[in-house]
Amino acid sequence: MEKKKFYITTPIYYPSDKLHIGHTYCTVATDTIARYKRLQGYDVLFLTGTDEHGQKIENKAKEAGVTPKEFVDGIVEGPRGVKDLWKLMNISNDRFIRTTDDYHVKAIQRIFRKMYDNGDIYKGTYKGKYCTPCESFWTESQLKDGCCPDCGRPVVDAEEEAYFFRLSKYADRVRGLLEDTDFLQPRSRVNEMVKNFIDPGLEDLCVSRTSFSWGIPVDFDPKHVVYVWLDALFNYVTALGFENDRYHDYADYWPGVNIVGKEIVRFHSIIWPAFCMSLGMPLPKHVFGHGWLLLDGGKMSKSKGNVVDPYVLAEQFGVDALRFFLMRTFPFGSDGNFSNELLIQTINTDLANDLGNLLSRTTAMAGKYFGGTLPEGCGTWAAPESCDTELIGLAKGLRDRYEDAMEHFAPHKALDEVFKVIQRANKYIDETAPWTLAKDMEANGKRLANVLYNLLEAARICGILLTPFMPQSMEKLFAQIGAGAEIQTWDSAARWGSLPETVTVTKGENLFPRVDAEKALAELEAAEAASRKAAVLPAVELEPQLSEKVDFDTFCKSDFRAVKVKACEAVKKSTKLLRFTLDDGTGTDRQILSGIHKWYEPEELVGKTLIAIVNLPPRKMMGLESNGMLISATHRENGEECLHLIMVDDAIPAGAKLC
Repeated sequence: MEKKKFYITTPIYYPSDKLHIGHTYCTVATDTIARYKRLQGYDVLFLTGTDEHGQKIENKAKEAGVTPKEFVDGIVEGPRGVKDLWKLMNISNDRFIRTTDDYHVKAIQRIFRKMYDNGDIYKGTYKGKYCTPCESFWTESQLKDGCCPDCGRPVVDAEEEAYFFRLSKYADRVRGLLEDTDFLQPRSRVNEMVKNFIDPGLEDLCVSRTSFSWGIPVDFDPKHVVYVWLDALFNYVTALGFENDRYHDYADYWPGVNIVGKEIVRFHSIIWPAFCMSLGMPLPKHVFGHGWLLLDGGKMSKSKGNVVDPYVLAEQFGVDALRFFLMRTFPFGSDGNFSNELLIQTINTDLANDLGNLLSRTTAMAGKYFGGTLPEGCGTWAAPESCDTELIGLAKGLRDRYEDAMEHFAPHKALDEVFKVIQRANKYIDETAPWTLAKDMEANGKRLANVLYNLLEAARICGILLTPFMPQSMEKLFAQIGAGAEIQTWDSAARWGSLPETVTVTKGENLFPRVDAEKALAELEAAEAASRKAAVLPAVELEPQLSEKVDFDTFCKSDFRAVKVKACEAVKKSTKLLRFTLDDGTGTDRQILSGIHKWYEPEELVGKTLIAIVNLPPRKMMGLESNGMLISATHRENGEECLHLIMVDDAIPAGAKLC
């Protein structure tokens, strides 16, 4: 029988800087839901990725002195970048899309043309307010105190030729989708969208820009690049093969579920379905807008610098502990206040005291009283007590309560239900007092074995349902209680008594050791400070200054002149050399060869004013004569050589002498 399909996505993250704990929160939540659906038996496709175009990226790359593609490559593919972070956090995505991927670029061009051909995109002039950090256009009435209503930062006036999408055409259909269906969740988001955006009147949406170039060109009007949100939103279907030949899963998996932060709900609940309507596509099943993690009362933001590094937390406390904390502590759909103290408290209370204590006490007693192997017949007791029936009844009904919570995108409530069983099991230990029963094994041995079996079975069922949240730790739990793969299934989570009676139990490592709060906070503060310093100050290595002194007369023998680049080309058969034709003020062109092709393309240097030492003896390079040397500054950054050609004010005439 063919498995039912389930498709789920995170938003694609904007790689203007390293990702923080807020992005991790969203991705872990999506991963947890994906793992839950796989546990249920679904054929799941889970997508995440990065949204890499736009003016902000172009500006950041320029500040860094690299191309936009080099800039985003470093953040996405580089050390401790996006992909490394998701690997660390044990994210089980099936695909990773980058909006710079060739197949996506071509698909967006086809999609744009289709929407233009069907009359939903037209050319006009944009005049209004633009928030560069959010890549968002706003009307005057939508501003909050004159600033962007999403991020609170200043906006700029923008006026340029642009293409527009007829968003207004779909206002009534979008309103009906929001008000009459469960498309947008949680329900509290619906009123906000309708009241703030639809009721005032949906204006047509600017979908192209001409004031920057880092984007997907409109193929029939290449001075325009596709506005970042049209480019970004369609990733959910281009990654399945929509309008491209890279993949062929669109018909199988779409529509799916889009998990996003509340700051981009507007784009996903209004603009995204309107785009789909324009192309006659099925609409997403659901858009779920989760809340923010707040730090000192404010939203974490890369641009504000008030972010928490998930690498530091995962390395300090463990990946599964961090995953659990994010899902346990913050109601999914509401804002939550993050603190290191709360993280430590959650680990100690829920993982060390409750789950860890249950597992270690039970396996230790099974080893101490039965040599690690329980006797036959231990799975039942002829005269069950109220504590037996309460624990068993709670555990037997757990899967259904858990399922109801997960289907309503409430992983925190699902964990609440699991920990009700875990806490009841710990209370059961105190009620039955196994250590007292063990004093007379002849009289009480069978009852003791039954008590331990009940505890192990409760741990097994809880372990199954905790697997989407803490996959690595639950593997260890199953190994300790002797639960094979056949009884780690979704079906077996609803059956009490699946654990073999003669199961062999092993007391292994303490899965969740208690954290010394004072010590951990001090270590964490130091680690976070080091992380912030590393983020601000790259690992720059400079050549040591020479100790040998040079007299003034010797220095004056070097003739440094301003030179203008008339032409520049790559030297054939050389990967390093550029050939410069320079105006040095003498009236005769000067040729200089320089091995800087790794850092510069020849066309970007034409017209620049540089500095050259012009009285060096001629030197042959690749059969060409070089008459002088261009002056550059060099250093090493994170082990890589960096070079910056010295460029000066173009007002300086060719041949001007440096002194």
